[in-house]
Amino acid sequence: MKSDKTPQDATTIPPALRQRLLESGLDADRSIQILNNLNQGRYDAIEPIRPQGIPRIDGQQVIDRTVPTTLAIPDERYQTRLRELAPEIPLERFGRLEGSDRLLSQEDLEDIGVLLYPYLSYGVLNGGSATSYGDRKKNESLDPGLLDLYQEEFSRLAPELAGKPKGITPAWVNPDGSRGASFLELKFRMVLLAGLRYTRRAARFRVTPPENLTPGLPFFEMTSQATEAPLREAYQAFLESPLLKDFPGTKKALETEHAQQPLLAAFTHSSQGRPRAIFAEAFGKPGEPLGLPGGHGQNFSVLAPIYRKLFARGKRFVYIGNVDNLGFTLDPVSLAITALRQAPGAFDFSFRTPVDVKGGVLVFDQQGKLNCADIGAAISREDVLAAEEQGDRILFNCATGLLDLEYLTNHLDRIIRDLPMRISDQDKDAGRYSQAEQVTWEVIAMLEKPLVFGIDKYRRFLAAKMLLETLLTSGLHLEKARELQPTVDQLSQGLERLLREEYGMNLEKGRWVPQSPQEVL
Repeated sequence: MKSDKTPQDATTIPPALRQRLLESGLDADRSIQILNNLNQGRYDAIEPIRPQGIPRIDGQQVIDRTVPTTLAIPDERYQTRLRELAPEIPLERFGRLEGSDRLLSQEDLEDIGVLLYPYLSYGVLNGGSATSYGDRKKNESLDPGLLDLYQEEFSRLAPELAGKPKGITPAWVNPDGSRGASFLELKFRMVLLAGLRYTRRAARFRVTPPENLTPGLPFFEMTSQATEAPLREAYQAFLESPLLKDFPGTKKALETEHAQQPLLAAFTHSSQGRPRAIFAEAFGKPGEPLGLPGGHGQNFSVLAPIYRKLFARGKRFVYIGNVDNLGFTLDPVSLAITALRQAPGAFDFSFRTPVDVKGGVLVFDQQGKLNCADIGAAISREDVLAAEEQGDRILFNCATGLLDLEYLTNHLDRIIRDLPMRISDQDKDAGRYSQAEQVTWEVIAMLEKPLVFGIDKYRRFLAAKMLLETLLTSGLHLEKARELQPTVDQLSQGLERLLREEYGMNLEKGRWVPQSPQEVL
């Protein structure tokens, strides 16, 4: 469908509309740039992912991390790589020689990974508010029966969460019904504990810590206009958090490297033809634009200055993932493998469980590269089940990436330019419009031989998109919950394991309370 409308660009967009974009906190320049690219057909060649096969566990590029992991690596490569990264690490203390190869056990890999913590920074995609997280209708659509079961807890918690950054909402509910600590308190505690584990491991191996590098820090994050101020306020309060106040490095940890993800303008619906324009009829109000997040894939452009700064400081790896995934913790074995293999990046995927019917799965795409394809949009549920019946193990995306900073900074401009921009039509309360989004994990296909770690979902992927999921994972009303959701035992046991082992918490009189740092170690 053609139109005689004049394409909008920086010179033709009405001044009043541009002013409204700015007043609404939208990135007008970036929105217009995307709009112009759309009208010039630059996104027309972006193909949908067409799965051509299911990758198998091969121990090389796709590695099963649910079993003890070993690594055989040419000794010369092992020594060269560690000297490049961390010359203070005693090379001969780890593994054994077999011919020209060095064989490293899981214990060796864990030791090496912990000793690499000073070269790693941990970060979260922290832009979302909890508005939809606690929305009653959205939670009810997830499971009406569960909403009935957790009616009391939901009604008490949901009003307190609305509009808050999700990261500062409770990550669990205690057995006695009281609120647990927030997702971000746990994240900071985990990184600080990792620093203490590094100190102990360095002393054990008589390693002199590198100067000016703190294990796992600086903590970095992508925020938004809506979450930036509440997060700064929360971090100030975290100085007195029972989970954090006993660590000597708390103040430093809370001084994060952060950048705001701007909102993008919605565009006119495809049914209106080209050239597209800025959608300016939000909720039926003439001249009113609609601001939308541009997807977590924007982190590569938003956080680009931070990635470059970290590399210049001496950091060599970044861990990045979603703030609501309690299983997203530092994994020293994965770090050691990624570092020694000199992989550009490594990504966690969990083995499919019966309830995993939505989300992205690992596939070979039409280019023969590893990629992440959404069930429904790119691969049918029937094809997934058929592949399983043939013996393939389906791997679900956990939205966790471990990236080599040298590779990332060298290729940032290309990634920012070429990460697919997905334009999708929407029909919602605000009107009929189209939205531009980039998905972080489509970067997998842009890397040269990335690694994929097949992990235990209940250890490394306890995520909560809806408040009901948090209540279920907390193990409340367990007997009745089992009748509605058969995985509740694995979820609640996974939470208990994480709180004890990764976050140093103990269950006392119906509440999870933090151990002192000395007790944890």
